[in-house]
Order: sequence, then structure tokens, then C-alpha cells
Amino acid sequence: MAVDNVSAWDLDSMLIAFTIQDAANVLHAVPFERQDSIRAFERLTADITIDTKDIPPGASTLIVEVNPPFDQPEQYHFNNIGYLPLHVSGDLSDPNIDVTFDGVHILDGDIVSASPAIVIALKDENTFLALSDTSLMQVSVKYPDGSVVPFAYHDGTLIFYPAETAATNNTARIEMNPDFSQDGLYELWVNGADVSGNSSGDGVDYRIGFEVVNKPMVSNVLTYPNPFTTQTRFVFTLTGSEVPDYIKVQILTVSGKVIREVLAPELGPLHIGTNITEFAWDGTDKFGDPVGNGLYLYRVVFRLDGQSLEHFDTGTDQYFESGLGKMYLAR
Repeated sequence: MAVDNVSAWDLDSMLIAFTIQDAANVLHAVPFERQDSIRAFERLTADITIDTKDIPPGASTLIVEVNPPFDQPEQYHFNNIGYLPLHVSGDLSDPNIDVTFDGVHILDGDIVSASPAIVIALKDENTFLALSDTSLMQVSVKYPDGSVVPFAYHDGTLIFYPAETAATNNTARIEMNPDFSQDGLYELWVNGADVSGNSSGDGVDYRIGFEVVNKPMVSNVLTYPNPFTTQTRFVFTLTGSEVPDYIKVQILTVSGKVIREVLAPELGPLHIGTNITEFAWDGTDKFGDPVGNGLYLYRVVFRLDGQSLEHFDTGTDQYFESGLGKMYLAR
């Protein structure tokens, strides 16, 4: 904004008042520092940045008044006031909620750890109003007995991490570390809102169901695809709260000869719940040589703290004999 001193006298400083009149005719004063001196017949250029987060959206008017009111003596004041139309755009975008259990996006009803590391992220597209307050997210859990328990920040179960900045990544997150001692079906409820009051999910709570089985067990290990032409992966379900510390997969011929062994580090990251390994058997033996087409057997050993895991029934026992699974290679 430019201010011209059309008089023959120097001014040692210049006071400018900025006020926003919103659609309801409410006045909002805009802070602005007194400006430097302006000599006779010279021009002062002033720049101002206006924070509109407390201004209701819609049509407003920016009122500019130079030398209010007669801060310094002058003959006329009527030409010191200007009115500029100003439109404040509202924040109409809802924030989004993202939830992971032990780093995994689960499906409704999946088995999870009895002591899961749950991360709840609230992301907003607004690049001005950072998600920085714990009141923006509320978390509750529905237990197998039907009770609904709200979780609080003060007991250490929930840890809130505010968005570092709204300009580049306006994401706040909660790290939740509960202990679920009851076996059965649970439901996680999350309510989230941004600073403007827009609710995630169009006002509907985020809900995801999950199952907890406290006893450490393992299901039968299946392969997928089966039969296969190029490679197949191992699929199984773990229960409890800890991943087995020892896993060994043995691949055998129908005569019982072990042609390949795979240990836990080769399988890739595993978690409580349903797993599909990063490792894929490509129909080669321990020397890397391709094996012939046909039927192959496999068995898997799981141990936790030196103890073998008990069997978790998923209704697939009919596909196994003496703990051995079958897969067919057909190139």
C-alpha cells in the first residue's frame, strides 16, 4: 500500500490502522507497527500480511486509515480512509485418518497382537492451520464384553505428536500402546477434526474391528499360488503378542529329501496376524539349480523362547498330513 505526503511538512513517523469488517459487520483490528518517517511530497510504501484464521469466511471489507484519528496534526482527514473488498475463503476440506497396527493396514476383523503398536495419523490439506492440539483426536476401544473405554493422554497409553508445520506436512499422529488381556473381538473408534472444526469421515467416527488371541499359536502354513509356475509364497497366521524368534522352512521331495531350507531373516518382516512372506520359492534347490516339475512337500518349525508354538485352527487341517504341506510346480 502506498501513502503520499502531499503537504509541505515532514512527518517523523506514520501510523496506519487496518481493520477488517466481516459479513456480520464485526470489526477485527489488524496489528501493524508504526512506520518510519515520510518527507514532504514523498511516498511511503507499506506491506502487510493479514492472518484471517479468526475471520469468518465470506465477503468482508478491509478498512485502511492513515494517521488515525489525527495522530499527527493535519488539515484534512477525509482522504485518509480507504475501503477495499476482501473475500475470506473458508476451510471446507475434511481431514483424513490413517491407522496401522504394528506398521500394517489391517482389514476389518483381522487378528492383531495383544500388545499392538497402533499409530493413528490425522492429515489435513490446510497449509496454514497446523494440527497441534490433543483435543483434535479422541480414541475409544470397544471391548469383547461390550464396554466402550475412552483412552486418555495422561496415563502414557496415548502419546500425541503435533504436526511440525502446516505448510509442508500438516499431519498429527498418536502412538497408542495398549495391552488387551481379553480374547475376542474389539473395535477401535477414532474421532478427528481439523482446527477449522471439519470432522474426518464427514462426521462419522473411524471404526475398525480386530481380534485378539493372547496365547502364542500358529496356523497351518499355506502356499500361494498353488499350483505355481514361477514362484510361490508362504501364508500363515500368528497369535499372541510376540513374533516367534526361530522359524525354519524346509522344502522336500516326495521321497523326503530336503532340497531347500529357509530361515526367518529370509522370510522378511513378520507380525502378529496374517502374514504372506516376502520370500518366494522359485523352484530352485539350495545350490540355485532349478528342480523338475511335480509335487513337493514342505514343513515349517516355529519356536518362541525355545518352545514350539501350538496349532491355531483355521479350518485347513484337511490339506496337511503329518504336519507336511503340499505344493505343485508346473512350469
